[in-house]
Amino acid sequence: MRALTWQGRRDVRIETVPDPRIKEPTDVIVRVTSTGICGSDLHLYEILGPYLDPGDILGHEPMGIIEETGPEVRSLSAGDRVVVPFNVSCGECFMCAQGLHSQCETTQVRDRGTGASLFGYTKLYGQVPGGQAEYLRVPFGDKLPVKVPEGPPDERFVYLSDVLPTAWQAVEYAGVPSGGSLTVLGLGPIGDMACRVALHRGAGLVIGVDLVPERLDRAEERGVKALDLREHDDVADAVRELTDGRGSDAVIDAVGMEAHGAPVAKAGQWATGLLPGRVARRVMEHVGVDRLQAFYTAIDAVRRGGTISLAGVYGGMADPVPMLTLFDKQIQLRMGQANVHRWVDDILPVLTDADPLGVEGFATHIMRLEKGPEAYAMFQAKADGMVKTLLKP
Repeated sequence: MRALTWQGRRDVRIETVPDPRIKEPTDVIVRVTSTGICGSDLHLYEILGPYLDPGDILGHEPMGIIEETGPEVRSLSAGDRVVVPFNVSCGECFMCAQGLHSQCETTQVRDRGTGASLFGYTKLYGQVPGGQAEYLRVPFGDKLPVKVPEGPPDERFVYLSDVLPTAWQAVEYAGVPSGGSLTVLGLGPIGDMACRVALHRGAGLVIGVDLVPERLDRAEERGVKALDLREHDDVADAVRELTDGRGSDAVIDAVGMEAHGAPVAKAGQWATGLLPGRVARRVMEHVGVDRLQAFYTAIDAVRRGGTISLAGVYGGMADPVPMLTLFDKQIQLRMGQANVHRWVDDILPVLTDADPLGVEGFATHIMRLEKGPEAYAMFQAKADGMVKTLLKP
């Protein structure tokens, strides 16, 4: 089959690799019909190379058609249409029963001290082959894939793999009161969708912060109060001006470790990436290498007693955190990988013909899988108004 593989920093290539095979009696093989490029994939493209090997298959946002089932799979048959959540979760362990599928005890990567395995996301999370490929082996066939109806286009359902549950959880964790205010830092796919979810769920004011004109315009068209980072010396002051001088009730940081405006940390990330793999891993596991500008802005912009919800990915192990301010402002902080299955039943009823979240048309670019390397480069450069890309094998 053809698959998009990691080969080095800013080097991804389409290669011919062996087709996946049934390994366990509960496995299924999915013929991928659509697969997304996620903002967190750019961390692999840019920073997390020390945890990848050349040839690793990327991608964790696929959907498609069941091609083959293991002998113990009962709920799916060849020809069924499914979305594959990015958490590799068993659906039966203690953590899954708590709705914490990203902490699944069956697939935790214990030798790394991390949570559940993820499709296409480094040795830190199991080095499981990803879904930017023609076919994908999916374990736990009766529990993991989400069966969706025939008829509507892939674009209605594919975001159940990651974007929708990640944005939904970010808003849930933010705890925005009815009619309250929310600031979303970063209007990439997750930040954009979080704005839409928050407005759909009754937020009174949603403020979106970014510096890419196309992203700002796109959010504003959905009813978001857009703040252009380039026009404000102090974003938190601008937020306070819109919220009676207090700051917003909640802030979602949808940026993470590659925040704009942190040149020293950026230089550190680049330097780490130039080190041999083993040395780079030691640095990342024992030193703060995140650009924390977005997180610091969230702390400043949230009102006292408010909530910060971290949806952006962070990777440093010794990041400087202003505990005095967090404590003094009585800030509540929630974070973590999205627990996809926890939110599926809440989200599916919203994916109707009325399309209140605008999922059909959410992708700015739809490209063939063979164009994957070009798509990664465009997404990294924020070129051509790219916000969300779907690849079609």
